[in-house]
Amino acid sequence: MSDYQPIACGLYSRYELAIMHRMPLTLCWRGNDGLTHLETLLPEDLQTANGEEFLVLRNGAGEQLKVRLDRITAVHSEQFEATA
Repeated sequence: MSDYQPIACGLYSRYELAIMHRMPLTLCWRGNDGLTHLETLLPEDLQTANGEEFLVLRNGAGEQLKVRLDRITAVHSEQFEATA
């Protein structure tokens, strides 16, 4: 059983808008390794797997990352500001 905690619908909608507008996001999140990560990434998609939701992103080197939504602690862009 997963310890995933669903995020607010309004925040999910803001991620959808960021994807549609190809809006780079500066994300702060806790990785699977327990470390805090901070990086500016391009959001590409939202996915659900095994009852958990993920933001699919691409970094400047072209690598794809999947970040579990409830592990994002802060997000910033010119038009998007949120903290968990």
